[in-house]
Amino acid sequence: MALPNGIESTQELLDAHAHIWIQIFNFINSMSLKCAIQLRIPDIIHNHQKPITLSEIIDAIPNINKSKSHCVERLMRILVHSKFFTKIKISEDENEKLEGYWLTPSSRLLIRDEPINVAPFALAMLDPILTDPWHHLSEWFENDDRTPFVTTHGRTFWEQAGEDLRLNRFFNESMASDTWLVASVILKDCRHVFDGLKSMVDVGGGTGTMAKAIADSFPGLKCSVLELPHVIAGLEGTQNLTFIAGDVFESIPPADAIFTKVLIFDPNIYDF
Repeated sequence: MALPNGIESTQELLDAHAHIWIQIFNFINSMSLKCAIQLRIPDIIHNHQKPITLSEIIDAIPNINKSKSHCVERLMRILVHSKFFTKIKISEDENEKLEGYWLTPSSRLLIRDEPINVAPFALAMLDPILTDPWHHLSEWFENDDRTPFVTTHGRTFWEQAGEDLRLNRFFNESMASDTWLVASVILKDCRHVFDGLKSMVDVGGGTGTMAKAIADSFPGLKCSVLELPHVIAGLEGTQNLTFIAGDVFESIPPADAIFTKVLIFDPNIYDF
């Protein structure tokens, strides 16, 4: 059988085929990660305080259907390949090949009880309400909708979040969890950026996680958070932290500095 036009060798054919397969099944990695977080596997390993066997993980997963417990090994194999966990020999007996699973730097960021953890961010970004628009991308190219989110859900992201309490809650929690990580780095290694500032406005600052961290670290700096009304509803400021309801595309309060973090998202998918 002749090779497809433009492909010059069997190896090139196989490489092209493998490349397609890799792209097709890439979603398995992210969905396996989502599953691990939902089953709290990083927390289970962390709470064990040492490498843990597969059977111990299965026993620690709440509400697992025991008839499906053999599939946990397949899940862990994917997550080891993705470098979220590592396998370690835990028996000194050369005749006993007992291995346990342990955390990597990435999975340590998924432990729920740690001050810095991005588990809420991962779960939010992989929620069907945010992943479904990708399935309508080709449809969006053929219509007049502003974004695929509108094509999928019939309204903009912000309109949806303003009425969908679940979306508003988990999106705000996801932004806050990611912000704790960024704030820890900024306040450790970039403190000089704030020298001499007397006022700062965090544009699109969510529920104020970043602004509060900065305000707490620099008591003489007056910080403001500019956000949509439904995002900051019910939030109270402090002596040097205030919340301002508004729209960044209409006006920004005056200040010595403007702070933005992940303000501009992909406009082709959502509505930012």
